Amino acid sequence: MESLVSNLIIYRNSEAGEILEELARIFTAYHDGDYYKNSLRGEVLDVVQELLKLATKYGFNDNLWHNYLAYMIAMTETPFTLVCEKVGANDGTVNVFAKNDFHIFKQLFDYDFSDIERDLDLNCFSLIENYHAVGKEERIFNKSVSEKVQALSKAIEQANTDDELYQVITTFYKDYGVGKYGLNKAFRLSDSLEEEFLIPITNTSNVMLDDLVGYETQKQELIANTEAFVERRKANNVLLYGDAGTGKSTSIKAILNQYYPQGLRIIEVYKHQFKYLSKIISEIKNRNYRFIIYMDDLSFEEFETDYKYLKAIIEGGLEPRPENVLIYATSNRRHLIRETWSDRDGNGEDIHRNDTIQEKLSLSARFGVTIGYYKPSKKEFIDIVLELAKRDPAITLDEEEIKRQANIWMVNHGGASGRTAQQFVDHLAGGTNK
Repeated sequence: MESLVSNLIIYRNSEAGEILEELARIFTAYHDGDYYKNSLRGEVLDVVQELLKLATKYGFNDNLWHNYLAYMIAMTETPFTLVCEKVGANDGTVNVFAKNDFHIFKQLFDYDFSDIERDLDLNCFSLIENYHAVGKEERIFNKSVSEKVQALSKAIEQANTDDELYQVITTFYKDYGVGKYGLNKAFRLSDSLEEEFLIPITNTSNVMLDDLVGYETQKQELIANTEAFVERRKANNVLLYGDAGTGKSTSIKAILNQYYPQGLRIIEVYKHQFKYLSKIISEIKNRNYRFIIYMDDLSFEEFETDYKYLKAIIEGGLEPRPENVLIYATSNRRHLIRETWSDRDGNGEDIHRNDTIQEKLSLSARFGVTIGYYKPSKKEFIDIVLELAKRDPAITLDEEEIKRQANIWMVNHGGASGRTAQQFVDHLAGGTNK
């Protein structure tokens, strides 16, 4: 094993290769005979423990050794893999080095651990090559990464020649990308910016646009702009504004799920992080994905000035915003920045009050698409409730009783909105009305 690992070229210093490097070191000691049995045995078990941790994090199953090697291939960002992400298989001398590494990976896939198991009285490799994971809910592991890596692992297992293996891996890079941006849907800024800057959000909502009842015009407008964006046509920044609980945030989460297979990714940013917007864009501008920078519940008070960072990014800086980045924001305010009567009647201290007003309005004007979400009428609220109730098999009440209880719920729980309707249906489904 140690000779195989030492001959890797493109994947030589992969950040995901720590387990492989440690295993190669162990096998060097094993083959040289330079070890104490119990000590080396413990080191092997430490490596297996790391493989189990990785399997738990990503929900890997069956052959954990193969899954790990496929994970390493999928996560390694090098000039070769990044080019494959954009154009797939391509001509060039680098392919000689790539095929060398892929041939080594195939040998690692087929590696026989029986000798070291026998000599160290172990059976751990046999177990991880036939692993049956404990069933767990999706939120416990990163399903997005899990499915892709395990599919790659199976495809590598079935490749019979170096050329087939080359096509499998380069096609994977072209279809799904490489590294964290290829395998994950959503990201946020790290709490510690000294470490990894953007980190994956591993548990995202599975909501789809069809799950949002009503608001068909709003959804179609959002779809049209997003489709243009992922198809690399001209598209606009989007502001979804209006009443609370009407589905603004849900629409953006659903858009991500709908267009993720076409290369859409989302980065969630809060207004206190706007000073990092330039750094975020520098990080993602050359990647082969379409990024939405998502700002939820966006609004500013009079004294807040962070909106100026946002204005500069949207339009007005010396460096233009990259074509693979858009900003989608939600807000209860149409104009985002709180405006006072003194701004309009001239009773404040600002002698250039028209300039003040224009300064505040100019932020929302920089969103090319603005979509209004408003509270439903009483009838629309009942229609939403009935449709949501119809989708939930746990609800067995007749329609008239649902309507009666829904009207009472609406009065006692903040009025008509999609959020209120969903809360009421959850209340019924939970049986708390009995």
